[in-house]
Amino acid sequence: MSNDVIVALLALIGTLAGTFGGILTSSKLTAYKIEQLEKKVDKHNSFAERIPILEQQMKVADHRIEDLEHQLNK
Repeated sequence: MSNDVIVALLALIGTLAGTFGGILTSSKLTAYKIEQLEKKVDKHNSFAERIPILEQQMKVADHRIEDLEHQLNK
């Protein structure tokens, strides 16, 4: 084989290695970002589930306060 063919093959191998390395790095970064977003969504969902419970507890507390105010005003 001539030197030109060897150089071309080495360049091809280097190009392929760089390309696949970039793809793998990009894939890992994308997976990491998706994981972080999933954590944020899970955190948000837990708040969304608790808000109706808190609203109900606030209604109960408001009624109790009103009852106590009526008892004090009698």
